[in-house]
Amino acid sequence: MASDMSVSDATPARDEIPDDDVGTPDVWTSEDGHDVVCLRRWKEDWPADDPHANFKSDVVGYGLLDPLVTLRGMSRNLDIPIGAIARYVLAKWATGGSGGLLELGPVMVHRLWEPIGRAEEADSDEQRLLAYHQLRQMISWLKLPLDDPTVYPEQRD
Repeated sequence: MASDMSVSDATPARDEIPDDDVGTPDVWTSEDGHDVVCLRRWKEDWPADDPHANFKSDVVGYGLLDPLVTLRGMSRNLDIPIGAIARYVLAKWATGGSGGLLELGPVMVHRLWEPIGRAEEADSDEQRLLAYHQLRQMISWLKLPLDDPTVYPEQRD
């Protein structure tokens, strides 16, 4: 699927970018109505106290890699267009949090948050340590059947 259009030719003028894409020239809609994303490497400085420093560091680090090498191989081996695989990968990563919520369920998320909320409200390292121990016990309980499937009796028809 070749294209005569280069990224610089396809990048819209800043005043043509929709409001929900303000601040980035990296997303636009092609003439045939498909979303187009420019895979850009990024390296900027950020303050030492930036709450997103770990994520930004990952963006820089993973930006050194070329994901298209893997996507091209997958496309060739699976006979799926690269764009469809890229969309799947992005959607799966971007919805990972909500997928985790669906797997745990809202009741369990609230139960797991309770000790953290109490510790943060107390603003005490001692309470945070107690919360850690409570969470460790709760997760240990959840994980038990994964570590030892024999904890539940065999089911019969």
